[in-house]
Amino acid sequence: MITAYAFSIFDECVEVEPLFGRPLVRGCDMRRYRSLPRFLICSLIMLMAAGCAATYAPRPLADVNVLGRAQTISQGDIRVTAAVLSAEETEQVFGFPLYKRGIQPVWLKIENNQADPTWFLPVGLDPDYFSPLEVAYPYHRAFQTAYNRQIDLYFQQQAMGLYIAPGAVRSGFVFTNLDLGTKIFNVDLVGEDNGPKTFTFFITVPGLIADHRHVEFENLYSANQLVTLDEDGLRKALENIPCCPTNADGTEQHAPINIVLIGDGLDLLRVLIRSGWNETAAGTHSASQPEIAADIPNSSRYEAIVPLYYYGRPQDGSFRDDRPTGYGRSVLRLWLSPMRFEGKPVWVGLINREISQLLQLFINQKLDLDEVRTFLLENLWYSQAIARYGFVKGAGPNPVLQPREIAGGIYYLTDGYRLVLWISKKSVPLNEVVAMDWEIPIKR
Repeated sequence: MITAYAFSIFDECVEVEPLFGRPLVRGCDMRRYRSLPRFLICSLIMLMAAGCAATYAPRPLADVNVLGRAQTISQGDIRVTAAVLSAEETEQVFGFPLYKRGIQPVWLKIENNQADPTWFLPVGLDPDYFSPLEVAYPYHRAFQTAYNRQIDLYFQQQAMGLYIAPGAVRSGFVFTNLDLGTKIFNVDLVGEDNGPKTFTFFITVPGLIADHRHVEFENLYSANQLVTLDEDGLRKALENIPCCPTNADGTEQHAPINIVLIGDGLDLLRVLIRSGWNETAAGTHSASQPEIAADIPNSSRYEAIVPLYYYGRPQDGSFRDDRPTGYGRSVLRLWLSPMRFEGKPVWVGLINREISQLLQLFINQKLDLDEVRTFLLENLWYSQAIARYGFVKGAGPNPVLQPREIAGGIYYLTDGYRLVLWISKKSVPLNEVVAMDWEIPIKR
């Protein structure tokens, strides 16, 4: 009733002028409407006046520098091209800051040169993807039906269709959950024979500058510093590497090295991201990304990780897994070693969990390094990302009754062994992973 009454007032009293400085209301006897609060009348008039002039004018995709970063993959007679919009590009193409709502548009173009149709399955790209109207609805404006219909129509027109006819090309967006840094996803297609085709994309999105991108890996060691090892030599070398990372000046030791990964750097990066690990920011010297990360949901998973030093330098790469509560997240620091095994680089690392500094003021929290070490084994095993694993002796045991204190008044306990994982570029079924006949961790 109030809404209808207000519209009646507007119709009788308001004349909208297109020029600045001219009155919005003429010939209206406000005394007739003393029963309606004055602020409501003013608000409704302003809303309706603004609604008359409201326009929605996003930029065409072709005018935004996105397609230059697109990647294309072909399988038989089907070509798939994909690109991921940055925060700035998203706001240009859609007119709204979708990143702030945790939404990231992925653009696809599917070329079906087959004689049969094919169907795109967006759930393979993101099982929790958003529909176009879900994305548009939060940006609706009160009393602006025409404007709202305009954005609804635009979002629906931009969405990627599911059916691609024989000889047809179809393009559009899928609205996915936000991933900063590197985004890895599948584009799944299925034809009339129910035979699936999967196209895997690994795309770096402008915005987050991950710490590992500042490292010149090819210049870390000279040719005469590299050491090629056989299996026995690898075991002995891993048992004898220095115990622990330190602070910058080497005066404080931290928890011991407990992880070894063997594999090419790019394969390792893909495996970690596919397994749910997040790249982390390079730190304060990268000025562009804090502004992006600060106003997106769950941005803390990308925060820079405190540097620890090994081989005389801070970690070459840092990764953090995500938990809904944000508490006790796993943190992985990695350093490229001078060792090589079967032609592959050997990475040494420390995996532990983040400790609450507030709780640390009141209780002595203990880090169970073996538990989080086992978590990484399970995590990569279930992701079908490892071919072999084994254990070697490390820094020695510190059982639960004899924990060791490190910087910050934190205690850790461990059986003292280091986990060695062979990274596989191809998926390895769970029952085909090989357990090396090396050390057996002590059961606590």
